[in-house]
Amino acid sequence: MGSVTGAALRLLLVLWTQNWDRAEAGNSYDCDEPLASALPPAAFSSSSELSSSHGPGFARLNRRDGAGGWSPLVSNKYQWLQIDLGERMEVTSVATQGGYGSSNWVTSYLLMFSDSGRNWKQYRQEDSIWGFSGNANADSVVYSRLQPSVKARFLRFLPLEWNPKGRIGMRIEAFGCAYRSEVVDLDGKSFLLYRFNQNPLSPVKDSISLKFKTMQSDGVLLHQAGPSGDSITLELRGGRLFLLINSGDARAPSPRSPASLSLGSLLDDQHWHSVLIQRAGKQVNFTVDEHKSRFHAQGELYYLDLDYEISFGGIPAPAKSVSFPHKNFHGCLENLYYNDMDIIDLAKQQNPQIIIMGNVSFICSQPQSVPLTFLSSRSYLILPVSSGEEGISASFQFRTWNAAGLLLFSELQVVSGSLLLLLSDGQLKLNLHQPGKLPSDITAGCPDESSGSRCRTPLAGFQGCMRLISINDREVDLIAVQRGALGNFSDLQVDSCGISDRCLPNYCEHGGKCSQSWNTFHCNCTDTGYTGATCHSSIYEQSCEAYKHRGNTSGFYYVDADGSGPLRPFLLYCNMTETTWSVLQHNGSSELTRVRGAPAPSPHAGRFQYRASAQQLRAAIARAEHCQQELAYYCKRSRLVDQQDGSPLSWWIGMTNETQTYWGGSQPEPRKCTCGLEGNCIDAHYHCNCDADRNEWTNDTGFLSYKEHLPVTEIVITDTGRPHSEAAYKLGPLLCRGDRSFWNSASFNTEASYLHFPTFHGEISADVSFFFKTTALSGVFLENLGITDFIRIELRSPTTVTFSFDVGNGPFEISVQSPTRFNDNQWHHVRVGRNMKEASIEVDQLLPKTQPAPADGHVLLQLNSQLFVGGTATRQRGFLGCIRSLQLNGVTLDLEERATVTPGVQPGCPGHCGSYGKLCRHGGKCREKPSGFFCDCSASAYTGPFCSHEISAYFGTGSSVIYNFQENYSLSKNSSSHAASFHGDRKLSREMIEFSFRTTRAPSLLLYMSSFYKEYLSIIIAKNGSLQIRYKLNKYQEPDVVNFDLKPMADGQLHHVKINREEDMLFVEIDESTRRHVRLSSGTEFSAVKSLVLGRILEHSGVDQDTALAAAQGFTGCLSAVQFSHVAPLKAALHPSHPTPVTITGHVTESSCVAQAGTDATSRERTHSFTDHSGTLDDREPLTNAIKSDSAVIGGLIAVVIFILLCITAIAIRIYQQKRLYKRNETKRSENVDHAQAVLKSELNIQNTVNENQKEYFF
Repeated sequence: MGSVTGAALRLLLVLWTQNWDRAEAGNSYDCDEPLASALPPAAFSSSSELSSSHGPGFARLNRRDGAGGWSPLVSNKYQWLQIDLGERMEVTSVATQGGYGSSNWVTSYLLMFSDSGRNWKQYRQEDSIWGFSGNANADSVVYSRLQPSVKARFLRFLPLEWNPKGRIGMRIEAFGCAYRSEVVDLDGKSFLLYRFNQNPLSPVKDSISLKFKTMQSDGVLLHQAGPSGDSITLELRGGRLFLLINSGDARAPSPRSPASLSLGSLLDDQHWHSVLIQRAGKQVNFTVDEHKSRFHAQGELYYLDLDYEISFGGIPAPAKSVSFPHKNFHGCLENLYYNDMDIIDLAKQQNPQIIIMGNVSFICSQPQSVPLTFLSSRSYLILPVSSGEEGISASFQFRTWNAAGLLLFSELQVVSGSLLLLLSDGQLKLNLHQPGKLPSDITAGCPDESSGSRCRTPLAGFQGCMRLISINDREVDLIAVQRGALGNFSDLQVDSCGISDRCLPNYCEHGGKCSQSWNTFHCNCTDTGYTGATCHSSIYEQSCEAYKHRGNTSGFYYVDADGSGPLRPFLLYCNMTETTWSVLQHNGSSELTRVRGAPAPSPHAGRFQYRASAQQLRAAIARAEHCQQELAYYCKRSRLVDQQDGSPLSWWIGMTNETQTYWGGSQPEPRKCTCGLEGNCIDAHYHCNCDADRNEWTNDTGFLSYKEHLPVTEIVITDTGRPHSEAAYKLGPLLCRGDRSFWNSASFNTEASYLHFPTFHGEISADVSFFFKTTALSGVFLENLGITDFIRIELRSPTTVTFSFDVGNGPFEISVQSPTRFNDNQWHHVRVGRNMKEASIEVDQLLPKTQPAPADGHVLLQLNSQLFVGGTATRQRGFLGCIRSLQLNGVTLDLEERATVTPGVQPGCPGHCGSYGKLCRHGGKCREKPSGFFCDCSASAYTGPFCSHEISAYFGTGSSVIYNFQENYSLSKNSSSHAASFHGDRKLSREMIEFSFRTTRAPSLLLYMSSFYKEYLSIIIAKNGSLQIRYKLNKYQEPDVVNFDLKPMADGQLHHVKINREEDMLFVEIDESTRRHVRLSSGTEFSAVKSLVLGRILEHSGVDQDTALAAAQGFTGCLSAVQFSHVAPLKAALHPSHPTPVTITGHVTESSCVAQAGTDATSRERTHSFTDHSGTLDDREPLTNAIKSDSAVIGGLIAVVIFILLCITAIAIRIYQQKRLYKRNETKRSENVDHAQAVLKSELNIQNTVNENQKEYFF
C-alpha cells in the first residue's frame, strides 16, 4: 500500500476557454519560387515505403524516376511524407500529384509544419477546415494557396483519403521564398531594456510588433511605465495575451480593467505567434495571429506619462517595481520592433541603448516536446511498466475542452485491483482499488471491450492532448511509440497537438457566452434578448406595428429596430390605435422649464437624453412612416432671431448635431414658425410671434416633423438677459407612426418576372424572413448563387416550403411540411437561418426544422451573383403571388421601389383582411388600407384597434339610457345597414343580445325592449336575486319566462349574458357555463320595435308585475359591452360618432368597473413598465408649477415694500402704476396665446389683487 500511495503523481491541468483565429492576408510581394525541386533526396522522408523505388526521394513534382512517386508500405491514416527545407522558409502554396502512370493518388490530405521536425502543427484553411483537396487522377497537378503563409523548415503531408481502387501515391512541391529573422532566447530570468531618446517620434503614437513562442502559460512580454502610474503591459496569462493600459487611475493592471484587451488562446503551444500593437491617441489596435481587436479608450488617453524606456521579457526590479504579481517571459522572441526600431539587432550589436539583463542568447534553443492528440473517445495509449518496480509514479501535462474523460488506468497484479485517474465535471478524481499490489501496464484513455480491458467507466475516453509523459521518473519516448517499437495505441496522433479553440473567434453573437467541447461549441443566449444556435435572432419585434399585428394591445415593449443586426433592443411605449404610434421618452421635465437671466455670453442649454442610443433612435426613425415631436416655446421679450443681422438668438440641436433655427410646425426651409406659415403672427412684420419682442407672454408652439433632424437633443436660449425678458419651453416625447418595412410588398404577375438586388453577404450568419401569399402550386421566392455556394428558398409544393443551400460541403436542403395548403391566398411567414452551427427553417407556427452543420466542414457562405427575388437567374420556376417585408440579416429590401421599374412586377399587394381579419373581434369588420388594414368597430359594442376594448358605464340610482328605433326610422328607411331591420313596420324575428353586468340591487331592470304593439322583452333580476328573461311576442298572451335561479345574480360579481333567438327558439348562456334552449309559446316575432332601455323606465304600463317592479327600481351598477344585434346602445350614448337617437337620464358615466378579459400571454411577456411613465402625452398646461414659486417671490417683494415704504403717497403711486400696467396688458391680449397666456395672465391678476388689498389695508 505504501509503495503505491507514496508514489509521486504529478499532473498539470490546463483548461483554457479563449478564442483563436488564423486568418492572414496574402503576401503583397513575389514569394512563389519552387522550394523542393532542388533539394537532395535526403531532404525527403516518410513513415514507410512500399519498396526502394517507391521511396520519398522520388516524390518531387512531375518527376518520373523510380516508381514515379512515393507510396507507403500500408495505406492507412498513419502514413506521412515529409520535406526538410533546410532552414525556415516562407511557404505560400503547395502542389500535389499522384504516382506517375498508376492508379495511386490521394484525394484529400492534411498539411503540417514545424521548425524542428517535432511538435507539428496542422494548417487550417478556414477556422474549421483542416483538410486540403487532393487529386482526381495520377498526373494532374492540384495547387493550394496558403493564406496565411507558413514560416517553417519542415512540411509534412498526411493522406486522409485516396483512390479506393489504388493506394496512397504522392508527388509534391512547395512554393515560397527565404525567411530572415532576428531571434532572442530568454530563460525566464532575463529581459531586454531599451532606453530611447528624450524626444520620441510621437508622444501619442506607438507601434510594437513581435513574434513569440513558449511552453509557459504566463509571462510578461513588454512593460513601460511612468512616474505618475501610467503604464502599458503585454502579458501572457493562462495561455492568453492581455494588453493592459493604465492611465494612472488604477494602481495595478487587471484583466478586468476598462483599458484591457485580451486575445488569443492556447498560445503556450511552442509555436510562433505574432503580435502587433498600434496606439494613436485614444485608439488602440491589438492584433494576435491576425485576429484583431480595437479599443477606444474613455477619458484622457491622448497622452500617457511614460518614461523613455521599455522592457521586453520582464519588468525591471526594484527600480521599476510594480504592485501586481508577475513572471518573466520564458521562451523566444523574434523580429521585435518598437516604432520601426529593431530591438534584437540593437542588442546583438551591443548598442548602448539596449541593456541586457541576465543570460540571453540569439538562437532559439527551446527544448522540443512531443505531444499526443487523443482524437476521439476511443483513442488510447498503452505503455509497459517494468515488473521489477515496487511502486509507480506517473507525470504528464494535458489540455482539453471536455469536462469529463478517463486520463489514466493501470491494473494491479496478483489480486484484482486498479488505479484510475478521471476528469469529472472539470475536476480530477483518483480511484485506487486493492492498493499495495504490483502494477501492470499503464493505459492513457481506455481500449474498447474487445481488448479485454477492465477500465470501463460511465465516463467516455479522454479527448485532448498530452505531453511530457514520464513513468517512474523516466520520460517516455513517444517517437518510439509512433514507430511501433514501444507500447500500443489506437486513433492517436503522435508529435502534434490537434486541439483548437472553437470559441475564437467567438461566433456567439450579441453577447452570447461561448463554451466548447472537443468537437463543437455552444452559445448561452441567456439575458441577451436573442435566440438560436449562435444568439443571432432577436426574440423581439422590430416595431410597434409588428406587435400590433400579433394582436398585442397598448403597453411598453422591447423593440429591436434592426432585427438580427448589431443594435440592442430598447424599451418604448406602443400606443395601439387605428394608427400605431411609438412613443420614445426622454429625461426632460414634463412641465415647462422657465428661463431667465441667460444672455448670449452664458446661454441656457437644455439637454435631453433618450432611453435609446443614437443608433437605435436612427434605426427606429428610419423604419417609421412619419415622426414628430412637439416643442412648446413661450416667450416674453425673448426673441428667436436678431432682426438686425438675422442671426439666431435661440435654436435647437437634433440627431445630426447641427444647429436648427426653424420651430414647431415648420420645415427647415423656410425658417419660419407656424404663425408665419399660416399668416397669423401677432405682428405681421415677423415670421414668429416671439420675434415681436413684446412685454407679454406669447408662444411659438408646434410639431417638428422633419425626420432627418429628430429627435431634439438640446435647446439653447440666449435672449433672456434683458430686463423683464423670460422664456419657457417643454419638449414632448418623440412620436413615430407606422412601419415602412412591415407593409413593403410586391406582386409578381408572371413566372418570368423577378426583382434583383445586390449580392447577399451572410458569410458567417444569415437570416432571411418574409411574408408570402399565393394560389400557385410552386415557385422560387429567393435565390443567390456563388461559384459553388448558393441559397434558395422556394415553395416546393402546395404544402412544402424548402430551404436549399451549399457552403462548400455539398448541397443540403430542409423542408417544412404543412397539413394544410400554403397556396390559400393567405399571408404566411417564412424565416430561414444559417450559421456556423446549423441551418433552420420556420413557417408560421409550424414546428421548425433544423440541419446541423457538418463537423469540421466549410463554414463561409460565399456568394457573388445578384440576389433574385420572386424568380431565378434562369427565369424558370418563378413565383406567382405577393412577397412582403423581405428582410436579410435585419435589413429590409425595398420591394416597392424596385417593382416600380420592373416589368411584370407591381408595387404593393392588396388583400390583407383575408389573413388579418381574424384580429377584428366582437363583430368588428376588417377594412382594407393601401398599406395594411383596420378594424371597423362601428357596429360593435367594443372599441379599440381590434374592437376588443369594452364600453362600460356606471348607472346611478334612477338613471337610464334609451335608444329609440322609431326616431331613427326616417334616417334609416332607405339605408342598407342592418339596423334598418329594427325600424318602421319591419318584423323582428331574430335578435342577438350580449352584455355583462355587476350589481348588488334586486330587483333590477337590466334591459327592456318595447314595440308599438305592446310587445316587449325584459331582462330583470327578480326580488329573490334570480335572472329572468321575459318575452312577450303577442300582446294577448302572457309573457314567456325563462328563470335562472341557480344562484343570486345581485352578488356584486361580474356576470355575462348571451341570448340568441330564432323565431320561437331561444338559446340563453349565463357566465359561459349555464346554457338553456327554450321554445317560446307567445309568438315568433316583434312588430314595429320602438325603443331599447337600459336602466329605469318611467312608463311601465302593459307589462307584467315582476317587470313593473324591476322597472320602477331601474338599475344601479355597471353595464358593459351591451350589444343588441347590430346596435350598441351604450357605445352610441358614450362614444357617439354621429347624431344618434339616444337619451340619457340621471347619472350615467363611463367607468372601468368591469374587469378586463385575460391579457394576451405574449403581451404579458413582452410588456414592461418604466419607473417614471406617468403623465399624459398631450398635457399642454404651461407654467403651472413655475408660477407658484414666482407668486411667492412677488409676495416677498410686496412685504418688503410694505415694511420700507411707509408713505401713503408712495403707495398710492405704486398702486396707480400697477393699475395702468393691468389695463395696458388687458388691451394687448392675443388670440393665438393659449392656456399658457391664461396662466401668465393670472400671474398679473395675482399681483394686482395683492396691490388692491394693500390699498384697503393702508387706507
